[in-house]
Amino acid sequence: MSTPVYHDDDADLSELNDRKVAIIGYGDHGAAQALSLRDSGVDVRMGLPPTSVNRARAEDQGLRVLTPGEAAAEADLTVLLAPLALQRFVYTQSIAPGLAEGDALLFTDAFPIHYGLIDPPAGIDVLLLAPMADGEQLRRQYHDGKGVPSFVAVERDASGGAWRLLLAYAKGVGATRAGALATTFSAQAEVARFGEQAVVGGAAALVAAGFDTLVGAGLPAEAAYVACVHQLKTAVDALYAGGLAGLREIESDVARYGSLTRGPRVVDEQVRQAMRQLLDEIRDGRFVAEWMVDENANRPTATALREQSAQHPVEPAGDAVRAMLPWLGGPIR
Repeated sequence: MSTPVYHDDDADLSELNDRKVAIIGYGDHGAAQALSLRDSGVDVRMGLPPTSVNRARAEDQGLRVLTPGEAAAEADLTVLLAPLALQRFVYTQSIAPGLAEGDALLFTDAFPIHYGLIDPPAGIDVLLLAPMADGEQLRRQYHDGKGVPSFVAVERDASGGAWRLLLAYAKGVGATRAGALATTFSAQAEVARFGEQAVVGGAAALVAAGFDTLVGAGLPAEAAYVACVHQLKTAVDALYAGGLAGLREIESDVARYGSLTRGPRVVDEQVRQAMRQLLDEIRDGRFVAEWMVDENANRPTATALREQSAQHPVEPAGDAVRAMLPWLGGPIR
């Protein structure tokens, strides 16, 4: 692998010995990282609003809980794990007032820094640790003496020791047990947005279009749902575990031939051009500008499109099928 990869021997946890770490947000990754840091002997506190439903849970797990402003003011390494859409507000209201030269900010998604939604003052180290799994998996792997591989990057090394600090943090949450892969803020932000839009968004659109095609041809809705959703899950599980080769291994002979010969007819050059256009919009800022307009107007476009998606005929068909699958717990609403 050409990308530099850091492991436990490359990181010194003692870099965190004199650091006070504040985790802002107790969602999926907030809880996992705070608990793993605590178990690594790091001085960690949570920053949660007084109205947060997670305050009691964090306290029950033995963590010290302050408001975001109090936690950030007390800390010299602040980890911003609030939802992406809220981070610029949390930073402005609660974190920026307490920043001092020599402090560090750590993100798990480069989005707000790369697109200028947050602009820390000079003298602040700006770090990134982006795990390749959700918080539950990160915590489970840490607890089992293993780790989740993660991308790491330094956007600003004001102190001269930003990389040492970042790798110590990565070790504290178990990432260097599996491998911390060096990247850049721009690469992580652009790749993540492209995956969300072109691959995840494209897959959702493909499911709806496939379902419409089958039902429009007079085929049963439930059978169309199984073909377009359940079959996709099997394929994604195989892809996740073994890549494209893994997918081909689990396909039947007829499925493999049909997939290899017909798949490229669906994802053709026109689709690839649309993907290149999406990437251009991500890179030149058009996407984030469009998103900001919708966010600042209280999400009218996102809300309308989400409601429209919820009304698609695939949903009642899915409810009917899922009700027959006890391991899913019935319809999800």
